[in-house]
Amino acid sequence: MSHFIGFHGKIHAVISHLKVSQFMKLNSKQVSHLRGLAHSLSPVVMIGNQGLTENVIKEIELNLNAHELIKVQVAGDDRDMRKTMFQDICEKTNAIAVHHIGKQLVFYRASETVKEKAKIHIPKV
Repeated sequence: MSHFIGFHGKIHAVISHLKVSQFMKLNSKQVSHLRGLAHSLSPVVMIGNQGLTENVIKEIELNLNAHELIKVQVAGDDRDMRKTMFQDICEKTNAIAVHHIGKQLVFYRASETVKEKAKIHIPKV
């Protein structure tokens, strides 16, 4: 993390948007809030039989930057494979694992590119 001195002599921390979620730990009420918001979402990324490819990761990154909270649909019946994918996506994208139910995975990552009115505000608990 680097610092810079802004207007009025205040020191500001600069954190890459990709690293924000590394510092963000959510409690169960905050995760529950995100799960509630995700309930009405449609999947924006589909993972097919080829699995978690580089292109799929790029698509997830793109959608996290655009929406912050996304739902991903996974093809296949292998539950262990889906659990592994869930963890791998979090590691590769610095996203927060919100929910995994059946073949749907939900991720959150704060984004600086989302307009203020579209930002997801997580309650402070």
